[in-house]
Order: sequence, then C-alpha cells, then structure tokens
Amino acid sequence: MNTLRHFLVAFLLIFFVSVTALAQITDDAVWEMTRPTEPFKVIANVYYVGTGDVASYLITSDEGHILIDSGFEETVPLIEASVRSLGFKLEDVRILLNNHAHFDHCGGLKTLKDKTGAKLYSVKRQAEVLKTGGASDFRFGGEQIFKPVDPDKIIEDGEVVSLGGNELATVLTPGHTKGATTWTMKVSENGQIFTVIFLSSLSNLDYDLVANEGYPEVGSDFESTFDKLLKLKPDVFLGSHAGFFRMRQKFLAMRSGADKNPFIDPEGYRAFVLRMKQDFEKKREEQRSAGKEGR
Repeated sequence: MNTLRHFLVAFLLIFFVSVTALAQITDDAVWEMTRPTEPFKVIANVYYVGTGDVASYLITSDEGHILIDSGFEETVPLIEASVRSLGFKLEDVRILLNNHAHFDHCGGLKTLKDKTGAKLYSVKRQAEVLKTGGASDFRFGGEQIFKPVDPDKIIEDGEVVSLGGNELATVLTPGHTKGATTWTMKVSENGQIFTVIFLSSLSNLDYDLVANEGYPEVGSDFESTFDKLLKLKPDVFLGSHAGFFRMRQKFLAMRSGADKNPFIDPEGYRAFVLRMKQDFEKKREEQRSAGKEGR
C-alpha cells in the first residue's frame, strides 16, 4: 500500500488545495478513500459496492451484471466482498465501465477483468490512457501508475450499453479528463420510473484552464460538459465520489427508515453541477486576469 499511499497523497493534495482550500492532507483523507464501507441497495437493481469515498456501482440482471468503476487495485477485494455480501457473484459481472481514467477509479480494472472475464467498454478518448496505465494522461502521465488494460469495445457519446434489460446511455463529459464519461439509466421501483445518473468527476484540480499545452480544449470541454449536464433531469443522483452526493448521510437516513428514498435528489444534482460550474468559471477568470497582468 506504500506506492498507493504515495500517489494518493499527491493526488489529494492537488484536489483539496484547488477545490476546498484545505491546508494539509491527513491520513484520515487517505483512509476515507480506501476504507471498507457497508454495501447497500440504492434503488431497484442498483447497488453501491465502493469504499468510503471512491464509488463503485453494481447493476444487476439475470443475464449478468454491469460494474461501474474498479477503485484502486488494492481495493478490488473490498468490492468483491461487497458484491458477495449482497448475494451476487463477482464472476457474473459481464461488462466493466469506467467514468474516468484516474487510478482511484480504474486502478483495479485489469484485475477485475482477469478475475471475471468481463468486457471493458470505453470511449475512444479514454482508451489510450487505460492502455498505457495512465502514462498518457495529460496531467498525471509520464509514467505508468496503474496496470494497463485494453478496452474490448469502444463506445460513442450517446451510445446505449445494454445487458439483461438494463440500458445505460453514454454521456461524454470531458474536462476532468479528456474522456470522462457519465451514464444515465431508467429503473422501476414501486410502480414508478426513475432516471439514475452516474456522474463523472467535474473538478478542475490544478489545471491551467486558459493555455493548457497538454489539453488545449480543456476550457471549452468543461463549458460543453456543464451545458450538457444542466439539460439533464435525473431523479437519482450518484457520482464517482461518495462526497459528491452526500452518500453517507443519505445511507444513514435510508437505514433509519426515511419516508422517501434519500437518493432521489434532483435538486442536489443540479446544485452540485452549478457549484462545480461556478468553481470552474471563477478559476478560469482568475487565470485570465493573472495572464493579462503578467503582460
């Protein structure tokens, strides 16, 4: 776990300083991203099987399951234990999806692919980073930081991933990474139809949003992503990190017998996207102003 901790602390330092302005990163922050947490049913056939903060989702069917995100390589055993504790078999996973190619979300994909024989689907803009183990990532690249894994199928923006009656619409939402991908699907529970969103990350970390040599279109990509996401009207708000959608608080409310499923939170979804959009716009304007002053 020492290598994992080294990369994780470096990543968290970038994330927290740029997004929440925390002065230092503690062992608690590292622990939260890797600690075991109780798996649970979110709604219908959608289950949370991730760690304390790094989300993974199991979408079940009689014809096999879909797993969104692998977490770290070191936390794959936690995902497997969570899947089994819910009464399902990891070997029945048929499709692997990844919301973006950072090691906390895709580090375990190769291990899961080998263990299950599942097919990995990816958008083209993300496939190369997965194949190089992160070495081709515009921000964290230069060296391999997770096990390289080859996608079995390249999917396009708007394409529907189907298995056992489950249909997940692919929504390309670049910015955080070039190939960041969000999914939406409809589920039925208690005679009602709900739209679930599995939102990719929207943070801009320490990125240069004005003149980024490694990702020149990062600013315009973020703009189009926010425009696209604000047009969506999901009912159930899920994301790549538990903190995005207040997973712990909602889980405790659900376990306490809340009258309404707390994960049905369209207002929370919109508020989160708007907050991230405002963070992006503020940072880009600050960078533009700094650039003008430097001339």
